[in-house]
Amino acid sequence: VYTLSDLRDFGRKRGWCPYFLARHMMSFANVVVYNYQYMIDPKVSQMVSRELEKECVVVFDEAHNIDNVCIEALSVNLRKQTLEAAGRNLGRLNNSIRKAREADAARLQAEYNRLVQGLVAQGALRGGEEWLANPALPEDVVRETVPGNIRRAEHFMGFLARFLAFLRDKMAAPTVTSQSPTAFLQELQQRVQVDAKTLKFCYDRLGSLLKTLEIANTDEYTPIQLVADFATLVGTYSKGFAIIMEPYDERLPQVPDPVLQLSCLDASLAMKPVFSKFQSVVITSGTLSPIDLYPRILNFNPVAIQSFQMTLTRDCLCPVIVTRGADQMPMSTKFEMRSDPGVMRNYGRLLVELAAVVPDGIVAFFVSYRYMDQIISKWHDMGILQEIMQHKLIFIETQDVVETTLALDNFRRACDSGRGAVFLSVARGKVAEGIDFDRHYGRAVVMFGVPYQYTLSRILRARLEYLRETFQIKEADYLAFDAVRQAAQCMGRVIRSKADYGMMIFADKRYQRHDKRDKLPQWITRHLREAHMNLSTDMMVHVAREFLRSMAQPYDRGAVGKSLLSEAALAALEAAGGLEGAGAAGA
Repeated sequence: VYTLSDLRDFGRKRGWCPYFLARHMMSFANVVVYNYQYMIDPKVSQMVSRELEKECVVVFDEAHNIDNVCIEALSVNLRKQTLEAAGRNLGRLNNSIRKAREADAARLQAEYNRLVQGLVAQGALRGGEEWLANPALPEDVVRETVPGNIRRAEHFMGFLARFLAFLRDKMAAPTVTSQSPTAFLQELQQRVQVDAKTLKFCYDRLGSLLKTLEIANTDEYTPIQLVADFATLVGTYSKGFAIIMEPYDERLPQVPDPVLQLSCLDASLAMKPVFSKFQSVVITSGTLSPIDLYPRILNFNPVAIQSFQMTLTRDCLCPVIVTRGADQMPMSTKFEMRSDPGVMRNYGRLLVELAAVVPDGIVAFFVSYRYMDQIISKWHDMGILQEIMQHKLIFIETQDVVETTLALDNFRRACDSGRGAVFLSVARGKVAEGIDFDRHYGRAVVMFGVPYQYTLSRILRARLEYLRETFQIKEADYLAFDAVRQAAQCMGRVIRSKADYGMMIFADKRYQRHDKRDKLPQWITRHLREAHMNLSTDMMVHVAREFLRSMAQPYDRGAVGKSLLSEAALAALEAAGGLEGAGAAGA
């Protein structure tokens, strides 16, 4: 297995490009490991993954967020700066076309002839990779000649300039607007006489032009490519998308920051080609629950659905639900309760008490950056941070990647040196998804509240409406499912091996309710005892003391690696037909 640096050295030695070498090697490799986008994002997968055979087994691991990845792959956001930069790109392209016309008119003419003959479409002159790197999905790409009105480079430039002017106009709107692609196209047709068919070819035509003009530094042309991407998607799809224009961020209404978003609402669009191309697709993750919602969101019929138990040699995870403080006041991050000083104080006391009994590292997750800032400044005023500092140091995740990396590094140093540390982080931030707090780095994890998405977001609302109308999924169900899978993801950060142990504290009275609790993955609910629900802070501290004391006892490490499936369990699975069929299975 070559690492990145191995490939680079090898490439240097041979004078080969390591990137294209890796892409070439894909057709010879038995196992290819890569990012979701290479399979799901049509712009990338058409170039990279089109050689893979139908018999390949595709495994989407850690696939609890697969629907969000699918949606991002087909969504485009345009800001004012993007349109301005795209305008500058147009100017430069016009200059290049003029220069090319003076220096080598034959080249532009040859491109024109090629487009006229439609050889591109018939595959005789495929026009190389830019024809494949289309933002629309392969079967939705139109196999016909490029429309006459954008074959000539100058005409195409004029067309793009008109389209840009139309987008600029849209952005000047003072209120929030939401349109379906069909309504958007009608307005476009009326105002600047541009039809859907021409839009469909926008991305390919631009790619062809950049190749013809032999422009090497294509990165500089990203803004205009984004606009072309937007145009192609709008022209191709009439269902499953919404075009939303927001003149400002709702959280900062006084700062004008217009965003025009082409938002994909249907996650199944990007998955459809994967399901139709490959015969075995496995979707798996530790937090796929409730498992039956995924086939509905991704719109497919699974051949096998299997949920496995976690095999442990000892009860090394201890989930508890804390619903009230020591003063019996209920705790929750419900909107009407979250800024109550009593709730904030109780959350603070909970962390203080934990810091006193839990050794080494504690990780705490908040529902949003905004709430975390609010509560930390309150804790500072109440003197709670000083109390925590007597037991452990405090580190905080920020939106700056460099700062957060530094904080994590120092957090680990504090845990290693025996000083102990608390890491305050956000449930939908970078840390919750990718950083492991294994061994002594995470002996307890606290989830303050239920991490719902920002429910006033227009895009989320449009998507909820689409899910309700198309797949009959209730809004409340989807939101609760999404919040709980995020919470489970945060909780899973502390158990990274069979020898590991940790407390999991759900600090919100809403986790007590069945509709939330039942959505938690099995491996958490199996360890959730009746006696550990509906606790107050002082009862939780007692449970934590007992649990941590029993876990710290010496035990036979040899037994840790041996708790695999027994022969009887395998036979039972085989009898149930769980191991036979291909299709989607969840772990």
